[in-house]
Amino acid sequence: MIQLRIVFSSFLQLVVVMLGGITALTATAETIAIIGTGEVAGALGPEFAAIGHEIVYGSRNPDRESVNELVGKTGVMASATGQREAAQRGQIVILAVPWNVVGTTLNTLGDLSGKIVVDPTNPRIVGNDGLSDYVSETSNAEQIQTAIPEADVVKAFNTMSWRTMVEPDSTGGPVTVPIVGNDTEAKAVIAALISGIGLEPVDLGPVRYAHVLEGMYYLWGNAAAQGHGFNYYLRPAIAD
Repeated sequence: MIQLRIVFSSFLQLVVVMLGGITALTATAETIAIIGTGEVAGALGPEFAAIGHEIVYGSRNPDRESVNELVGKTGVMASATGQREAAQRGQIVILAVPWNVVGTTLNTLGDLSGKIVVDPTNPRIVGNDGLSDYVSETSNAEQIQTAIPEADVVKAFNTMSWRTMVEPDSTGGPVTVPIVGNDTEAKAVIAALISGIGLEPVDLGPVRYAHVLEGMYYLWGNAAAQGHGFNYYLRPAIAD
């Protein structure tokens, strides 16, 4: 699937040139900093690279063998460096780190003003019944936006597994990625990334609704834990 996306992306760029540079046909290539090198980073990085974006992974140990392998898997437009250096290079910064270290990680990334910061994390506690639930009354995305008010925080990619990010067709049908954030243009940029890798974005409003998206994750994860997993697909309504 990645190879097909590369071919399609190259073809689309050729069409744009032939038609006199109609930029509406393709999104502008961005440098995407992915902070972390775990499962979410390993899923999204190669997918975004396949649609023409430069990927820079931010790692505490960028010379580690597993990080080098991830860079090789991602392709020629990928590299790895320290977390702060990666964040400063990216126009888009994805916080692909454990939910409980987001705050401390933010403190090390430097000035993120003017950048789009994507929060795919899900704070959670696990009860005696084995089910996940809310940690606090404020979502991670809201806390991040408060900490970096000059950045545009978008909550996205938190309601699915990393396997679905890599191979959405394997689910047997379309999969929705709900997003929230205060800036319409920032959400449009992230929506284009989502569409580019074969998923379907839906804008559910400002960042204050991120708590709802985290709740959607709990429902999704708890259903899977009880043996009746599902994927979200929000079918667009037909206009009257």
